[in-house]
Amino acid sequence: MATDHQNPASKQQQSGSSAFKHLSEVTGTVPLETRGVGDFLSPLLQLIVYEQENFQGRCHELTGPCNNLQEAGVEKVGSILVLCGPWVGYEQPGCKGEQYVFEKGEYPRWDSWTNSRRSDSIFALRPIAVDSQEHKIVLYESPSFAGKKIEIVDDDVPSFHAHGYHEKVSSARVQSGTWVGYQYPGYRGYQYLFEKGEYKDNCDFGAQQAQIQSVRRVRDMQWHQRGAFHPAV
Repeated sequence: MATDHQNPASKQQQSGSSAFKHLSEVTGTVPLETRGVGDFLSPLLQLIVYEQENFQGRCHELTGPCNNLQEAGVEKVGSILVLCGPWVGYEQPGCKGEQYVFEKGEYPRWDSWTNSRRSDSIFALRPIAVDSQEHKIVLYESPSFAGKKIEIVDDDVPSFHAHGYHEKVSSARVQSGTWVGYQYPGYRGYQYLFEKGEYKDNCDFGAQQAQIQSVRRVRDMQWHQRGAFHPAV
């Protein structure tokens, strides 16, 4: 359900870009000929990075955040297998730059996790915090939660224009759930991750411009029995 309102909210809390809770990290290199996709069944292994497309070449196992994949021995990210998610990848070390959201599933090459066409590089990965089964987000036209707003509850919205919202998105409040916003309608363009918390301006959610035109819930198998989101081909 998406609704459009005029009155801005006034209460401000701590920014939602707070530090993520630390998880243990396991990084290993295993030749492809000794392990296939079906062999990674341990509950301790959540995400597998392959250095070549289509799950070929050397692979590296992650069960927690990695701020610099190259320092962990990953030369290049060619494909990704997510066994337990969700995760977010970053274009630059230190969890900076363009963002890529990964839910449980297979990502055989770079254009299966982004359509922005700007970069095919991933230098950092971390698990995404999923706090509840419920989802509610409020997106505001102006920084510091001012101006027109659109409120979305337990729904995916492929086009804000279809709901009568034609404004910028400069700040946001995530009251529950985890979301990913997109630069363009139809879940296209740059991705912006919204975990529970507050984002006072577009820099807080990693956007150079205050432009978001579609948003959807990030899926987690703990809460969503039907599994991850699958975009239309």
